[in-house]
Amino acid sequence: MAKNKVAYVCTECGGQSTKWQGQCPHCMTWNTMAESIIEASVPSRYASLTQTSELKKLNEVKMSAVYKRTTCISEFDRVLGGGFVPGGVVLIGGDPGIGKSTLLIQALSHMTNDKTQTPCKVIYVSGEESPQQIAMRAKRLELEVSDIFILSEINLEKIIQSIEKNKPDVVVIDSIQTIYSEELQSAPGSVTQVRECSAQLTRIAKQLEVSMILVGHVTKEGSLAGPRVLEHIVDTVLYFEGDQNSSFRMVRAFKNRFGAVNELGVFAMTEKGLREVTNPSALFLSHHHEEVSGSCITVTQEGTRPLLIEIQALVDNAHGASPKRLGVGLEQNRLSMLLAVLNRHGGIACFDQDVFVNAVGGVKITEPGVDLAILCAIVSSFKDQPINQKTIIFGEVGLAGEVRPIQRGQERIKEAAKLGFTRAIIPKANIAKQKIAGIEVLGIEYLSQALQLLKA
Repeated sequence: MAKNKVAYVCTECGGQSTKWQGQCPHCMTWNTMAESIIEASVPSRYASLTQTSELKKLNEVKMSAVYKRTTCISEFDRVLGGGFVPGGVVLIGGDPGIGKSTLLIQALSHMTNDKTQTPCKVIYVSGEESPQQIAMRAKRLELEVSDIFILSEINLEKIIQSIEKNKPDVVVIDSIQTIYSEELQSAPGSVTQVRECSAQLTRIAKQLEVSMILVGHVTKEGSLAGPRVLEHIVDTVLYFEGDQNSSFRMVRAFKNRFGAVNELGVFAMTEKGLREVTNPSALFLSHHHEEVSGSCITVTQEGTRPLLIEIQALVDNAHGASPKRLGVGLEQNRLSMLLAVLNRHGGIACFDQDVFVNAVGGVKITEPGVDLAILCAIVSSFKDQPINQKTIIFGEVGLAGEVRPIQRGQERIKEAAKLGFTRAIIPKANIAKQKIAGIEVLGIEYLSQALQLLKA
């Protein structure tokens, strides 16, 4: 029998090294090398699931429609791409207590009681909570769970044995960090255990065509605990977003082999569990009784759905040697870059000002289409000049001061017109030949033109 050896594994990429290093030689990240025991692998555990096929042309491959089992929760189905796929593996990550288990138990209850679909057999594997705790949660949420089977187990081999014996349609593993394999000597939650257990559960899901849902913990930085190769193993990666002190939760798809990436589902946490928010644009807009400075409405694209979001900015005199630059829900480095563009091409210097920018509602914005709205909100706060509440602004700002077009501009304008906005300041290249009723569209090419329109 091969002797076990100690190696250092990167928690980001899963790369191995024979000795500890401050920087991972594979992905070049710092302070991610963790000690782990590497055991000799058993070849049968990684045997192929299907017979090796002969070489054939791609256009000769027979295709079949993918069946998706809906959860009867439209916002959850949106981020999943229509529902759970047989043989598909979904990884759901989020902060402790944000609502992952609550959402899953609600979805399982709806699936087992939906008469429009084929009967569904469900197994809920709990490695953290006792069956009594899960039953109490279901009772508090007033859910019908008579067709949901519960298994309180953390041993991987016993879990796989139960799946092979009962052959369920859907299996929930809560959570993957608590599962351990007897083949490995390292502790549950270590890099080796998480990677091995995820691979074996994915293998059994593909083999028996079981919809597998893995619940994962997140680190202080907000990423999934364990190696990043865990995200490459699964088919879909979902993240819970939102502040625990707020009643609103957002589920975002970062990877999906069966649907659109970057889709966003919005929920509200109530006494009866998570409730869908059918009009999320109203959630991210503040209703001011009068116009206030530093507030600007923009339209961001989340997957296939445009969302109206309010950007708030506060510019104040700096009281220290180095002015503060803080962006909540926005990228910090991009905020500093936009302030430099505003100084060079807009004629407004903020080198002696503290600048704070916030995206209302706790949503995180990563696309550059909100650049123009951020700068307009900063200028509005700096000059104490309110922006018309019925005006929307979007566009990407380049380093030369030009306003660049963004994708799906017409869909964003139509969404704003639907909600009663009458004026839009957008990149000139996004103007369509056909006018949209009820809204005036003003196209600009440079940042200076946008600043002139704010005065009108």
